[in-house]
Amino acid sequence: MVDPRYPIGKFSYSGPPTAEERKKYLDDVEQTPARLREALSGLSEERLNTPYREGGWTLRQVAHHLPDSHMNSYIRFKLALTEDEPTIKPYSENVWAELPEAKNASVEVSLALLDSLHRRWMLMLREFGEADWKRTFRHPELGAMSLEKTLALYSWHGRHHVAHVTSLREKMGW
Repeated sequence: MVDPRYPIGKFSYSGPPTAEERKKYLDDVEQTPARLREALSGLSEERLNTPYREGGWTLRQVAHHLPDSHMNSYIRFKLALTEDEPTIKPYSENVWAELPEAKNASVEVSLALLDSLHRRWMLMLREFGEADWKRTFRHPELGAMSLEKTLALYSWHGRHHVAHVTSLREKMGW
């Protein structure tokens, strides 16, 4: 049985990606907004307020979490490109998901934000040279993170949360 917390499995990283793997990661990041929009398409307010698992976020909270998380990642990429191993500030995603706008706002607001954010992010990522992928930032809890590992993480992250939506839809017959 699949753990509903990790419908595509937990994130794993086996080291620097091949050119083919990097292309897949870039494509995944680029396609995240469209995949999320499609996964949420046609859901009623009641369904958007349904948790994807017992004790989990609602689909609405998932929709708002993605741009929150991806904005943080975008900024981390920029910091790593412009500073020598900057220490980033983490954020409490669970607390952010409990803020009123994350629990009540229209998902369209976050879908539009995610669209624009990813267009901008991809303009940056598609111009990276090999040395750029090796640049790092320091996460206070995770230590040094290379941009190539962070790219792999966000490839997984988008697919992970889209799967929260699609797996609930499948389970519920929506």
